[in-house]
Amino acid sequence: MPLALWALTLSAFAIGTTEFVIVGLIPTIAASLGVSVPSAGLLVSLYALGVAVGAPVLTALTGRIPRKQLLLGLMALFTAGNLLAWLAPNYESLMAARVLTGLAHGVFFSIGSTIATGLVAREKAASAIALMFTGLTVALVTGVPLGTFIGQAFGWQATFLAVSLLGVVAIAGSWLLVPSTIPNSKPSSVMAQLAVLKKPRLLLVYAITALGYGGSFIAFTYLAPILQEVAGFAPSSVGLVMLVYGVSVAIGNIWGGKLADRHGPIRALQVVFALLALVLLVLTFTAANPWLVVATVLAWGAVAFGNVPGLQVYVVQRAERDAPHAVDVASGLNIAAFNVGIALGAWGGGLIVTHLGLMATPWIGALVVIGALGLTTLAGWLDRRDGISAKASGPRPAVAH
Repeated sequence: MPLALWALTLSAFAIGTTEFVIVGLIPTIAASLGVSVPSAGLLVSLYALGVAVGAPVLTALTGRIPRKQLLLGLMALFTAGNLLAWLAPNYESLMAARVLTGLAHGVFFSIGSTIATGLVAREKAASAIALMFTGLTVALVTGVPLGTFIGQAFGWQATFLAVSLLGVVAIAGSWLLVPSTIPNSKPSSVMAQLAVLKKPRLLLVYAITALGYGGSFIAFTYLAPILQEVAGFAPSSVGLVMLVYGVSVAIGNIWGGKLADRHGPIRALQVVFALLALVLLVLTFTAANPWLVVATVLAWGAVAFGNVPGLQVYVVQRAERDAPHAVDVASGLNIAAFNVGIALGAWGGGLIVTHLGLMATPWIGALVVIGALGLTTLAGWLDRRDGISAKASGPRPAVAH
């Protein structure tokens, strides 16, 4: 694999770290800026909305810009957003920084696959994409716990400064290693993307994605307050629990992909959503015990992102039938649906914390995930009615959010 791919992987690592590290720092940020915990939780929602807008809209608007120039510009925007977060004097400035960074995130992962495949021979394309997206998984396993530790030890601003430095290194690596000859893919217009949204069966997949992901984030956004206020963990220990979660997520992604390969995406999603709802419900009862809550978080990580491979495979399979000329657009909109789910989950979780308390977030999140399970079962029934095999084959795309 060419060295340029490692520059992309480092960029993905930095982006993944800044997306999720905020979860471990919410109590610290709330105390520092004098805002409520639900208000701090909105920083997760605003970032996800930036991704949801950036992925489809800005990708269409920047389709004619040379790939290397766009990549460098995106990483410069990402770095600037994190520097603004580092310097943010108040809550409003930090919100603006999160939106700015989310916009860069959305476009980066929309063009990243094109750049990665342009660096290697055709037969190595899938491996190149997989290597780039490894940066996200590694971010959950190492970047988020380390960033949480830095924020607890030196202040949350230090975390964003550290991520900014990663951004600078990624810019330098991309400038030196990524060739200027990467071809542009045919740009998809905003109208082409809107046409995909007229397909009822694709809309059903997007609803499954938003509910399945959003239900988990109702509680995940407020995991750090739960650990500190309910389980009694010291702030310095939250990073260690996030490490446990990240390792479990890495295992769960592999497991979820194999499950989708073996049984088809619908059956895999039914299993993952049922287990995710069960784990969230169990968290309601184990949160007060430090040992039991860590075990529950470990189980949570194993299923929280296990739905991603199945969802991405299924949206590609549906798009090949319902919108064969816009498969990439349909897949990109599913990435937006993931982030709409994150945004709504974090926002709804804030309302739940305000009106019902922290410990209402897990069981309400479980109910939302059960809604995703119901829609998945409906999709499977519709497929069977149309004579479509549960294991209908289709290429497994790179997965990201």
